[in-house]
Amino acid sequence: MKFRELPVRGAYLIDLEKRGDERGFFARMYCEREFAQQGLVTKFVQMNNSLSAEVGTLRGMHYQLPPHGETKVVRCVRGALYDAIVDLRPDSPTFGVSCGAELTAENRTMIYVPKGCGHGILTLTPDTEAMYLVDEFYAPAAERGVRWNDPKFKIQWPREPAVLSDKDRNHPDFDPEIHLK
Repeated sequence: MKFRELPVRGAYLIDLEKRGDERGFFARMYCEREFAQQGLVTKFVQMNNSLSAEVGTLRGMHYQLPPHGETKVVRCVRGALYDAIVDLRPDSPTFGVSCGAELTAENRTMIYVPKGCGHGILTLTPDTEAMYLVDEFYAPAAERGVRWNDPKFKIQWPREPAVLSDKDRNHPDFDPEIHLK
């Protein structure tokens, strides 16, 4: 695997190193040793799957409060999506910084989202499916969200969302007094 640092501290794009021949290729999607060498989380407790039928479906920006904060490793397994991260860690040198990348079934790139970051995806093709590893169990009481287009974060979405849940549509702008407690 090849790890490329992103502008948010502790976030990475992960590219597969394919070994191929006339049959196709083989590649590791996860290796405990390689993740540990990068200083990344190596124990995951859930593997989640999401399917979005329509182009422009936005899911985000989600996170969980400590001690239930989640590290995620996200991969698009069908279609294409834009994956966005925003650093919500007040003690981080990149607090308030956002970044993102296009993940597709074809490029097989994954994104590593560290604990304390808001996370969201926007589908770019119909029937887009993502799978992701998570290092903490879902804790509904710790779940939070911030508005997908909060001007503080300047997320560069590739298109305007067409489909949002009521919950995601109604997330407020970020306020540390509300969102970090």
